[in-house]
Amino acid sequence: MGAGAYKWIVIVSAAAIPFASAAAEAHARGWRPSERHYPFQGIDVSHHQGRIAWERLPRQGVDFAYIKATEGADHADTRFSHNWQAADAAGVRRGAYHFFTLCRSGREQAAHFVRNVPYEAAALPPAVDLEFPGNCKSRPSRAKFHRELGDFLRIVEAHYGKHAVLYTTPHFDKRYRVSATFERRLWLRSLGSKPSFGARGWTIWQSSSSRRLDGVRGRVDWNVARKPV
Repeated sequence: MGAGAYKWIVIVSAAAIPFASAAAEAHARGWRPSERHYPFQGIDVSHHQGRIAWERLPRQGVDFAYIKATEGADHADTRFSHNWQAADAAGVRRGAYHFFTLCRSGREQAAHFVRNVPYEAAALPPAVDLEFPGNCKSRPSRAKFHRELGDFLRIVEAHYGKHAVLYTTPHFDKRYRVSATFERRLWLRSLGSKPSFGARGWTIWQSSSSRRLDGVRGRVDWNVARKPV
């Protein structure tokens, strides 16, 4: 081919990039794993989603929701109480989750969670968010972290009468060996493809962080469960 042909190829290819990006974005907003394979699907939310129109969500495939309640030993999510009540009123099964900080003791964090999350027999098991993004700069030893998380789990599980679910990421699990140390159901983050890490099979898979739903402001995390949690 002559130089002119190559020039046209470059121009056309460059012009197509925005369209390809837009198509990928549209796919990401609407994609979720097959309901045929995973009939129990849901979201996790916090104050970042603002006011949620919960009554619109069940018809969009939201069967369950994990709602942020607390973080560390002194932060309570400002939307928790409203989300907790509104999700129940809409018929969405819900559970509360705690963002575990590496800078406070497990006992302090457990007491904070118990103060803010009401006991309800029908609620999903409490969940613990274990990840580095958004966490403090402290990186305790593996042994110290295991002691603190163990303290948290003993207090919370005794109060609610259920084993907690542990949410984690590849990097956090690699450093602290959460899945290999704690015999709890796992909630694993792996966007776009099934999790390939963890010492045991997952119970919940966080498959997307960019779903768009009518009634939710901005993007929302999407999750699937192997069976009802």
